[in-house]
Amino acid sequence: MSPTPRSVQFEDAVLDKLAKFAMEHPGLSVSATVNLLITEALRMEEHPGVLFRTGPSGRRAVIVGGPDVWEVIRAIKVARATEADATADEIVVMTAEYSGLPQHQVRTAIRYWSDHPDEIDAQITAADAAAEKAEERRRREQRLLAS
Repeated sequence: MSPTPRSVQFEDAVLDKLAKFAMEHPGLSVSATVNLLITEALRMEEHPGVLFRTGPSGRRAVIVGGPDVWEVIRAIKVARATEADATADEIVVMTAEYSGLPQHQVRTAIRYWSDHPDEIDAQITAADAAAEKAEERRRREQRLLAS
């Protein structure tokens, strides 16, 4: 879907903050920044308890006061894989106990994932690949040092 030009007026202070945000995020124009931040604001409105944060892996959805949404969903997938006979409620309880999050925050992550599974699954895949790469590097270092 191609963007539709719109005329929007911003206060000077807002424009300054948008320009600063864009400069701190290489590859983002002010227009792309506006689209990103509005999209995120709308998602936060749809998913109370979720906000967005910039980190080494880019912008991502996080649970307010907690971990990234992808981390909670990965824990749910691990719980489901290890406890195939568990009910949905039992999986939520296990994930909450493992993560130290209240059950309502685990459910917040589930609701966000249900609306944006490709985004969250891609973050899980990227994190798993980075962990695998780091583990392989550690093994090579150990082989070198053991020689």
